[in-house]
Formats: sequence, C-alpha cells, structure tokens
Amino acid sequence: MTPGFCAGNRATQTGIKRTAKSLTPTPQCYPEQMRSLLFFFPAILLAQTPAAKSPPAAPKTATPARSAAKTTAKSTAKGKAAASAAAPGALSTDEQKTVYAIGLSIAQQLSQFGLSPAELEIVKRALTDAAAGKPAVELSAWGPKIGALAQSRSARAAAQEKSRGKAYADKAASEPGATRTPSGLVYRELAAGTGPSPKATDKVKVNYRGTLVNGAEFDSSYKRNQPAEFPLNGVIPCWTEGVQRMKVGGKSQLVCPPEIAYGDSGRPSIPGGATLIFEIELLGIE
Repeated sequence: MTPGFCAGNRATQTGIKRTAKSLTPTPQCYPEQMRSLLFFFPAILLAQTPAAKSPPAAPKTATPARSAAKTTAKSTAKGKAAASAAAPGALSTDEQKTVYAIGLSIAQQLSQFGLSPAELEIVKRALTDAAAGKPAVELSAWGPKIGALAQSRSARAAAQEKSRGKAYADKAASEPGATRTPSGLVYRELAAGTGPSPKATDKVKVNYRGTLVNGAEFDSSYKRNQPAEFPLNGVIPCWTEGVQRMKVGGKSQLVCPPEIAYGDSGRPSIPGGATLIFEIELLGIE
C-alpha cells in the first residue's frame, strides 16, 4: 500500500506521506473535515421530525380491590417488558449498526472541538430539541459560528499537544544512544544494519509502527502484514532525514516533533501539534 494521509482516503492509515515540501500538510484536509461537519451534523438535526403525540388514555372505571391488584401487577409486568425493550442493548440488525455508526461519525467530527462533558450534554439536548421540533436557537444564526469555534478549539488543543510532545522528546533525547538533530528529530538506533544507507531520492522498503506520545498506535505496517514502499523524498521531513541515517537490515526509533511531521493541522487519527514516534525497520533500497 502506498503511504499517504488525507481525510477519506484508505491510504490515510499509513500516516507518513506528504504531497508537498512544506512542513505542514495540504490545507485541503482540514476544510474537508469542516465542510463534512457543517453539512452532516445540521442535516441530522434538521432531518428530525417531531414525534407523534400519543392520544390520551381513556379513563378507567373503578374495579374491586382484587381485580385492581391483578391489573396493577399486569401493568407493572408490561411496563418492565416495555422498558426492557426500549433499553439500549446489543445491535442485532445491520440497520441498527448503521444508525449507531451515525453516532460514531458525529463523535469523530466533534472530536476536533475538545468538548467537555457539560458541552456534550448540550449537543445531546440539541438533538432532542431538534427531534421535538423545538430548537432553542436558530441554526441559520449560530451555525456559521461553528467554523470559528472549531479553529479556536483546534489551536488550543494543538498548543497542549505540543507541550506534551516537547516533554516527551526532551526525555527521549536523554536516552543512551539518542541524538537530537538541528531539525528537532530525536534519532536512536535500536538494531544496527549492515547494508547501505539510502539517499533522499531512493525508494525504500520498510516495516514500521507509529504511535503518539500517550502510546496510542495510529498506524502499523505490521498489522497490515505488508511492508510499505515509497520514495524517501515523498514522505514527511522527519522520515526523509531519519531513514537516511539507517542501514539496510537495521531498526531505529524516530521521535518527530510536529514541525517536521504534520504541524498544527494533524490528520484524522493524529491530533494537531502532535509529536510522533516511529519504530522503523529498513528492509531494502530499490
């Protein structure tokens, strides 16, 4: 699989390719996410129709105490059965799973906002209010403000991510055998190779695993059971620089600050401002 990373592309799982020589990723990715959110989320809200109101129940006539007790017992049993049926449980049909996926998609789009638990409750309230046809605010008035909020929240999250990443990189640079280059790359050889080293213009074959500073894995050629092959000058600067230090047959760790990775924009599975950690095996040069 050719490595690459842009929203909506299957190749985004590799997380290392870039299509331009700038340090930050192509600007089309973030607006695509935003357009998706601005279209998809309000569309769900507006598509809801008010639930039909049930007609009032007819008044019940008085019954003897024993009959009333039986009626109460039956009603209680029916109530429990109805509650059990309404309670969320296993997703047993394809349609239920697809509807559930709608929620997952919304959650993925909302992740860029870094919403607090209280703010998530407001989102839930909006869904409920829209379903009832009684929104508390006009979407036409407040919808256009979503983009500015997303940018503000993303910038805040990127700053926090950079702070965590710097602390991680500083610690990694102090490890035995680690070298920090002028670009900020922290390079450490894990296993020595015996073959030649690639040039920036070479095409290389590698196995690798990419993680965030919290240990979360965002990509792995090992999981795909297929090494990656790509031109070394077609990937993020951290890789172009770091892999040239390796020899075929060797394994190294690269700690990549955001300035030589994906900058403040990030990618769908990589937060903006993230420092990335790669373990790479150089299998060959083509």
